[in-house]
Amino acid sequence: MTTHDPAAAEAGPLLRVEDVHVEFGGVRAVDGASLVVGRGSLLGLIGPNGSGKSTLLNAISRLTDLSSGQLFMDGEDYTRLPAYRATAMGISRTFQTVRLLSTMSVLQNVMIGAATRAVQASAVGNWLLVARNRSGERHAREQAEAALERVGMQDFARSFPQDLPYGRQRKVEIARALASDPKLLLLDEPTAGMSHAERNEVGEVMMELNAAGLTQLLVEHDLAMIHRVCSHAVAVNFGRVIAEGTPHEVASDPQVREAYMGHGAVGVAAAATGSAAGSTAGRDS
Repeated sequence: MTTHDPAAAEAGPLLRVEDVHVEFGGVRAVDGASLVVGRGSLLGLIGPNGSGKSTLLNAISRLTDLSSGQLFMDGEDYTRLPAYRATAMGISRTFQTVRLLSTMSVLQNVMIGAATRAVQASAVGNWLLVARNRSGERHAREQAEAALERVGMQDFARSFPQDLPYGRQRKVEIARALASDPKLLLLDEPTAGMSHAERNEVGEVMMELNAAGLTQLLVEHDLAMIHRVCSHAVAVNFGRVIAEGTPHEVASDPQVREAYMGHGAVGVAAAATGSAAGSTAGRDS
């Protein structure tokens, strides 16, 4: 059962994560994490490899069940709701690896995102609904075209994902997430594996979306990117929040520096000074 607090929805943060635990076979991937994401903010989530960042994102998007704790979106407890209901509430996301359908054009891939609130089942199911309903197809196309324009990919609508450079494929994924008109966008390492120029392009997209008022939670190993685009950051290690504040404050925190020893400590130091040279790369599970 869900509860709704109108006053909290009006004045409180958009997302509230309270004492969340996620265990897999006795292993605590997330161990009592709590954080808030303010409306219109771009919050950075950092931590060394294996620190639980992506698992926490999976819990927030309801792709992973919580062992305990609570999740609130717009003041509403959605802790036990399935993923498609979280999408219907306005939560959309991208993933660490590209998940585009090679047999569909860029526009068709993004149109699937526009249909998720109507179907919330599978990508194929979403597409079938769009294809069978002329009104739905028109709406999905309009949403998809607008989303592609927001990320600067409108000229590639008729292309196929496999024909695009990796950085542009990532931007298509962001467009697909935007096509559902989310209140909260979760970004899981959107610049991983990109060139410096590609990272800068995606960073510009995130800042433009932020300027337009879209709330974002960004998981990123490139600490210089966090310093560039985020006004606030949270650091996790072993599934626990160990620091929060401005990117400079978080990168300078002794616990964060200790956590990164052997996992990109140079990048942490560079981020603490605001240097764009100190970027790190890696994966988090």
